[in-house]
Amino acid sequence: MVRQSQGFLSQLYALTDFLCIQIVFLFSWWLKFKSGWIPHENPLPIEMYALWSMVYGAVAIFLSYFSNFYTPKRKKRFSYELFTIIQINVVSLLILLSFLFIFKEIDISRSYLLLYLVSNILAISFYRYTLKISLKKFRQKGYNKQFVLILGAGSLGKRFYANLNRHPELGYEVVGFLDDFQKEHEPGFENYKPIVGQITELEVILQNLLVDEVIIALPLNAHHKYGKIINICEKAGVKTLIIPDYFDYLPSKPYFDNFAGMPLINVRDIPLDEFRNRFLKRAFDIIFSLAAILMTLPLLVLIAIGVKLTSPGPVIFKQERVGLNRRTFMMYKFRSMRVQTDGTSDTGWTTENDPRKTKFGTFLRKTSLDELPQFFNVLFGHMSVVGPRPERPYFVEQFKEEIPKYMVKHHIRPGITGWAQSNGLRGDTSIEDRIKYDIFYIENWSFLFDIKIIWKTIVNGFVNKNAY
Repeated sequence: MVRQSQGFLSQLYALTDFLCIQIVFLFSWWLKFKSGWIPHENPLPIEMYALWSMVYGAVAIFLSYFSNFYTPKRKKRFSYELFTIIQINVVSLLILLSFLFIFKEIDISRSYLLLYLVSNILAISFYRYTLKISLKKFRQKGYNKQFVLILGAGSLGKRFYANLNRHPELGYEVVGFLDDFQKEHEPGFENYKPIVGQITELEVILQNLLVDEVIIALPLNAHHKYGKIINICEKAGVKTLIIPDYFDYLPSKPYFDNFAGMPLINVRDIPLDEFRNRFLKRAFDIIFSLAAILMTLPLLVLIAIGVKLTSPGPVIFKQERVGLNRRTFMMYKFRSMRVQTDGTSDTGWTTENDPRKTKFGTFLRKTSLDELPQFFNVLFGHMSVVGPRPERPYFVEQFKEEIPKYMVKHHIRPGITGWAQSNGLRGDTSIEDRIKYDIFYIENWSFLFDIKIIWKTIVNGFVNKNAY
């Protein structure tokens, strides 16, 4: 209903954010170097700071677009926006510090950068909150109203009306319903807007009532009426939107796709289906996994020696797992159990007092250090740093029959950590709950969401009571 305005608002938000960042730069420069309130040494020319402020602004806008921050989220509270603003600005500053290190700009004041960061968070949060409240009050007073006529007074139309009524800040007002089989609402719905006529009277009603948009909420057996309804609406200059009668079968974010020149309803909107998002995530995976391998190299060597000294057999344990698009791959871990015989089945869960575990292996599993070799899986493209945890083919075949939507997790690369794992759902925990978290991650992926999960994993620690 608001696609055109959403695009304009996204561009307006991006422009306003960038201008706000530059205004904050001037304020921070004056406060640090000109006000006399904060001690300082001779600063670099203001032009140098202005250049890096431009870089910071560009990075912040880039992150905002890729984290879908400019996509309207009507059901989200301002606290969500505030948290996202803090994330974007902190990550932007970290990237800026990386640029300063690469270009050897060591004379940029670090205290100024901290002041700049805090001022940006406060300024952007203040203007966003003010704008949000102002728009809400503006629409509640009746300004910029959009008048809606609902075709169909059945369960579908009533459900849409009830949902729309919960969001008066959006500025939509229902003028009434049209229905061929009811003249008034059944008991219990008397407070709904009235049924003002039949669908066959649509053309006359559009001439007599001020209507901006018509919502078709008819059952599937009324499909033959759509063509005439749309023609009447277009003749009157009124926008038409259709609520499919089968929308209950669709996930939370279906969207229209195009294939061979034909419009298709894609029943699951996955942000990582877009090339730019896949490219960004893969680039981050390569950089992060390389950095992790280099930083933990001495630890990897020590663990390898420890595995070799405490139990005979190979250092690395390889196990078949199901990954992206249901393709199998060999996942690497430090061996934490005694070598199994060829005839031993690999279809059992690890238990708390599993006799197969070595003492050193128990320590590795509790601290998740046994999973460090999976950064090589990430580097080779089998896995991602963040994503649903991969499972063995035997259990995949079992779970796909028992747990609804289990196979959805294979639409993206599996990860070393994930939204479910960072919330404590690993080891001996509910598979159903894990899938709910995995699907939420898949449908709501953003670059900042990945950063949040990595940070949450680090903050919560790697030791887990459910990891056996």
